[in-house]
Amino acid sequence: MPVSQETLDQIALTRAEYDMIVEKLEREPNTVELGLFGALWSEHCGYKHSRPLLRSFPTTGASVQVAAGQENAGVVDIGDGLSVVFKIESHNHPSAVEPYQGAATGVGGIIRDILAMGARPIALLNSLRFGPLSEPRNKFLFQGVVSGISGYGNCVGIPDVGGEIQFAPAYSGNPLVNAMCVGLLPQGALVRSRASTPGNTLMLVGSGTGRDGIHGASGLASRSFEEEREMRPTVQVGDPFLEKVLIEACLEAARSGHLEGMQDLGAAGLTSAAMESAQRSGSGVRIDVSRVPRREPGMSPYEVMLSESQERMLLIVKQGHEEEIRELFEKWDLRAVAIGTVTGDGVGRILDGDEPVAEVRIDTLVEAPTYRPPAQRPSYLARLHAAVPPTPPPDRIGGSLLKRLLASPNIASKRMVYRQYDHEVQTNTVVKPGQGDAAVLRLRGTKKGLAVAVDGNGRHVHLEPYAGGAMAVAEACRNVVCAGATPVAVTDCLNFGNPRKPEVYYQLQQAIEGMAAMCRALGIPVVSGNVSLYNESQGKAIYPTPIVGAVGVLQQAEQRLTAGFAAEGDVVLLLGAAALRGEDADLSGSEFLAHLHNQVIGRPSIDMEAEARLQRLVTGLAQDGLLRSAHDCSDGGLAVAIVECSMLGNVGFTAEASLSGRWDAALFGERPSRVVVSASPERAAEVLRRAHDAGVPALRLGVTGGANVRFPGLIDEPIASLVDAYDNGLERALNA
Repeated sequence: MPVSQETLDQIALTRAEYDMIVEKLEREPNTVELGLFGALWSEHCGYKHSRPLLRSFPTTGASVQVAAGQENAGVVDIGDGLSVVFKIESHNHPSAVEPYQGAATGVGGIIRDILAMGARPIALLNSLRFGPLSEPRNKFLFQGVVSGISGYGNCVGIPDVGGEIQFAPAYSGNPLVNAMCVGLLPQGALVRSRASTPGNTLMLVGSGTGRDGIHGASGLASRSFEEEREMRPTVQVGDPFLEKVLIEACLEAARSGHLEGMQDLGAAGLTSAAMESAQRSGSGVRIDVSRVPRREPGMSPYEVMLSESQERMLLIVKQGHEEEIRELFEKWDLRAVAIGTVTGDGVGRILDGDEPVAEVRIDTLVEAPTYRPPAQRPSYLARLHAAVPPTPPPDRIGGSLLKRLLASPNIASKRMVYRQYDHEVQTNTVVKPGQGDAAVLRLRGTKKGLAVAVDGNGRHVHLEPYAGGAMAVAEACRNVVCAGATPVAVTDCLNFGNPRKPEVYYQLQQAIEGMAAMCRALGIPVVSGNVSLYNESQGKAIYPTPIVGAVGVLQQAEQRLTAGFAAEGDVVLLLGAAALRGEDADLSGSEFLAHLHNQVIGRPSIDMEAEARLQRLVTGLAQDGLLRSAHDCSDGGLAVAIVECSMLGNVGFTAEASLSGRWDAALFGERPSRVVVSASPERAAEVLRRAHDAGVPALRLGVTGGANVRFPGLIDEPIASLVDAYDNGLERALNA
């Protein structure tokens, strides 16, 4: 009997895809088989609309050991016998339904992606988006997500060292929760998610299997929200204390010599873990679901195979080494249960005891169809590009506008958030949240440091997808550069709406092309990532929001830079601009227009070669010890960047450079590729000379000193009054 449309809707398969499955199998699939296809052909697992586009990313390099798409996470050699392993991933849809557990299990899942490579997780970061805090639902989501991240990360003992948060009406009802994890891997310790050798044993370790998370990949993360549909059963529940033990046990197993491979059970649970491990090796698997430990009675084979219960890992154990693995996990009070074997015929066989319940060729099961739907440039772009920003106030009330901007939830200090996170556990965090543009971690046993940052701006991509995508890569890498590090690779999380809508697919296509072009200009590969589509509620898509995580290396960790001015009498320079001139275009997509004028207009742009020259310059200046501080100009523009430097260093600033054109655009415009640096008076001339030689425009802005931030004729404000607006803006918005 043909499958019903209701069943297909439940697993997010189209009728055409079902017909394709029947053709490939030369028969109708049974219930379990259809569930397997629904999971692995979901958007979340199959990347049906994004896989062809992702091929444009540069993914290789001399130091890349595992490139994007090859494994759970990317791996880059950083010398001294160490590799860095990292990835960012989304948990948007679960967090919209159950914000605490959605965010918590997002953290747990990204940790296990790193763990599956045999690496020790050393840092967490997150990138969050919410609707305006004036709406009670958005407050609930914000507080729940932050609590979930802190509740899980603090218990599992991995420092949460950085991140960013933005608010906009486009995210109401559909928050974005992107979690990034970084791990360290000693030379020779890499573990692959491979099941290559027939006869080896599949062992399931960690938590028991329950009904939480069934249809999470297909039903929740691969279609848009509908108000009338109850989604709570698709959200997983996490146990961070179990995860902490699981980390230690799996790392010991990885070093034991008993494993051929390891894979986490994330989206699609056991189905994805087993089938993808076999597919990477061209092998097959035989699984007996009756052996899977369960924490709920009466579970069917369908439920066992598709459960997304957390804190579970699949080990591919060398034949004859099963008892050693059992004993190892018993030492950690964890179960390790043999549930199947690797076979050599390329077939996935599922049994329930002696009863066969599914039999499908793995390549047929794993290779989802791909689509390139029509792309159409959004019609709204011409209108937004042509719009002219409001004329600046004639009385130049710059100080008042500055304080209002500093109090904006998008710019205000996020201290009330990160103070809930433990960012010092493991005692390696040397640049902490709020101190600089990127977090810096020492690498024990070496002189090196690791700089990590995440960034992205959906407004920019909304206004010009190609340029906005490029700007996301540029800013994430610029943040790492401002810490004094050399970027080595990036990871990305692409958050977009329904790709079957031509305007959304255009945004996705163009943003990826822009990101790829910026990566090539910087000479930086993409080594891992995630795509989250169907981010819509009530038929309205979020801003197209690519988030980029960047990792950089400092050869000398003690040479790290922070954003705060270091001393009075230092010279402050602006790298990337030769004059303080404000133009209409500088305000494109700015927080100044969005927050103070409720306008998202303009056409952002970026000169990629100029950005690359700037980043090379700042890295060289930092490594040669010529800079005292560095901070990029981004949200809020130059004035906000200067204030942040003054507040962090508790040192005032007086501008010397003259201003022309629109004063509001000069102070608050967000033109990219600019960095505010400070240097001692005797080294300022050398910095300017190096900038000239590098082909980077530069300007002496002013000097540090006093207790005020001063742009003569525009702003003259005590640091204390600016601190009040900045430090308390987010909390006041939350409590309003």
